[in-house]
Amino acid sequence: MSFPSVMPERAPLPPNGTLPDTLTLFEHLADAVYLIDPDTSNIVWANRIAWECLGLTREDILNHSVLSLQKDIHGLPQWSEIAGIIRASDCYRFLGRHRHRDGHEIEVEVLTTSFEHAGRPYFLSVAHNLSRQLAQQQDLEDREKQLWFALNEATDGLWDWEVATGKLYFSPQLKRMLGYGPDEMAPVLDTWKLNVHPDDVADVLGVLSEHMQGKRARFDVIYRLRNRNGHYLWVHDRGRVCAFGPDGEPARVVGMVQDISDRKQLELQLQELASFDPLTGLPNRREANAFLDTQAQFCRRMDLPLGIAFLDIDHFKQINDLHGHLTGDQVLRQVGVVIKNTVRGSDMVCRWGGEEFLILAPNTALQDMHRVAEKVRQAVVDATPGLPMSITLSAGVSAAQGRAIDIRALISEADSALYKAKSEGRNRVESALPACQPD
Repeated sequence: MSFPSVMPERAPLPPNGTLPDTLTLFEHLADAVYLIDPDTSNIVWANRIAWECLGLTREDILNHSVLSLQKDIHGLPQWSEIAGIIRASDCYRFLGRHRHRDGHEIEVEVLTTSFEHAGRPYFLSVAHNLSRQLAQQQDLEDREKQLWFALNEATDGLWDWEVATGKLYFSPQLKRMLGYGPDEMAPVLDTWKLNVHPDDVADVLGVLSEHMQGKRARFDVIYRLRNRNGHYLWVHDRGRVCAFGPDGEPARVVGMVQDISDRKQLELQLQELASFDPLTGLPNRREANAFLDTQAQFCRRMDLPLGIAFLDIDHFKQINDLHGHLTGDQVLRQVGVVIKNTVRGSDMVCRWGGEEFLILAPNTALQDMHRVAEKVRQAVVDATPGLPMSITLSAGVSAAQGRAIDIRALISEADSALYKAKSEGRNRVESALPACQPD
């Protein structure tokens, strides 16, 4: 039995025998189309839907670039890297967010190809609005139900690690957070591990290992993760083993990553504020300990001396009792200024606590440290005639050189010397012999 062949009829041409030109077709396309200068990322032409869906006019859209429209591409370095990938690809796909004029975001899938016209390179990008599709589709398509517990908390990205194969799934949101397209980032463990900050790798892998061994209820760690630009984001990464193999070993781990860079930056700023004494404006004890540790390492390595001096305001309790705490605060502030202005710029002056100050002086031997403390003691006496009482200091100094530097011993020796200065009449400087001599 045979069937007659049926050929589709050709659509008739318009009465004048011509078809609409290309630009007319673009104007009636449902997706936004952008013609882009690859070098600058500037938009040189766009169709009607491109500016209308962003709440702009034709003139507005030509004053924008990819960097001003696309929320997930930051700076020319990232654009230049992406441009290179576009040139090497038949079609580059990117999931991102466009900025609407009223401030809201539009989820888009962008397909970009490169070509030349009249000897000049161009990118042609077609942006498909995903907002309606995403509103109807709340899950991650074919991902199994094991991801849902993480999805309840997820804000920036999900991951799914098959332990036996080493395959590591990165969600499109996670790739976007790091500046990558949905088809980039090889799905292997090293893609993640090699982008963890070198200073954080040991701690992060240690927490992961402890969770895999059942020593922790979950993998929960804050660390720095490198994005496409080479900059590091602070992230909060949480996950849990959700499936085990026949041998009882972890088979699958899923989790989420949240970008906490803004919160962490604020935290670091608060820590910086916490490093200074609010009354005198000098570094506090915490900051002094960090500086002392750094300088001790440097002086050991360079075989240089390191000197410290403890200074204590004499009879400070009497100042508070006789003249009030406001006067006591004034004395602390003024003494702090005098000490700071008397020592070298490379020395650190901190408020150690109460009425006690500390001078940390790299490349300063014991005899020189004694002279520094004596100079400060005299400067305080000379600078306090304007106060309702005379102010004096007692000081104890210590120093060590090179490999003989022991921070705990230096502090103990200076503290003992200060006690000696107090017990022998105050308003004086005493030096302590180093606990041990350099080799």
